[in-house]
Amino acid sequence: MSKAGATWWGKRWIEALASVLGGDSARLARGRTYARAGRTHDLVVKGGKVTAKVTGSRATPYKIAIALSEFSERVWTKALEGLAQRAQFSAELLAGQMPQSIDEVFATAGVSLFAQQRGDLRTSCSCPDWGDPCKHVAATHYVLGEALDRDPFLLFEMRGKSKAQVLDALRTARGASEIAAKPDTESSTPRADTSLAVPTVTLGELTAESYDRPREPLPSLRFGFEETVSQGALLRQLGAPAAWQSPQSPAETLAPLVRAAARAARQLALADPSQHPEPPPRAPKAPPKRATKKRASG
Repeated sequence: MSKAGATWWGKRWIEALASVLGGDSARLARGRTYARAGRTHDLVVKGGKVTAKVTGSRATPYKIAIALSEFSERVWTKALEGLAQRAQFSAELLAGQMPQSIDEVFATAGVSLFAQQRGDLRTSCSCPDWGDPCKHVAATHYVLGEALDRDPFLLFEMRGKSKAQVLDALRTARGASEIAAKPDTESSTPRADTSLAVPTVTLGELTAESYDRPREPLPSLRFGFEETVSQGALLRQLGAPAAWQSPQSPAETLAPLVRAAARAARQLALADPSQHPEPPPRAPKAPPKRATKKRASG
């Protein structure tokens, strides 16, 4: 397992271990060790409930369940309407990112997307440990935090809406608002003719000289080379491959290289060509002289 809490929403989830669940430091540390050792497996997020198994000291793995309180349809309807009204939020969610101020929208619906009190987050484990949370629940919590880093929509899943349901609702709401914003010119303007005019094209005489010549001046092209706002977003979305063994995630390992390459490419693109004149052409090398053999006399 790589370090959980690489994103702000993953970090917010990990912080709930101490702030909401109130786990003691020894069990949390033990749970983190279990998570990094790969003892948590069979993690499933479905219908607002998270289930997993953790291999402990016994041969039979312990069964863990973590659940957030699901939102009602009334709350979801109001929250999705608020998200659709903010174009930046919709764009970030459609790109697989969690908006930094998303909880402001859910606050208008009277809820918080993240757990704020003990009743919001219910946990259970089949182990005999009396601690709440036990180290097995803590291990699952850390692994789930890493999964949230890769896919923030799992948080919506635990609140009762799948990724497809959220994105479809946003697309529908955004499309309806754009249609409502357009003036209804068709109903106010009478149609003079409902027949369709078939366009025709008349070709002039082509010659070899005019074949590649544009008929009109080409539009000017402009390119922008602005720095990326979110570094390594694609690496975080791709996650770690199955064979990845490094304690650091691919995003943590490769992001510095990607940033350095992007910075170098931007410097090359914005450089002034006059400041870097091309070197003079090098003279071709003369072919090597062939050795001649002397004919022996006599």
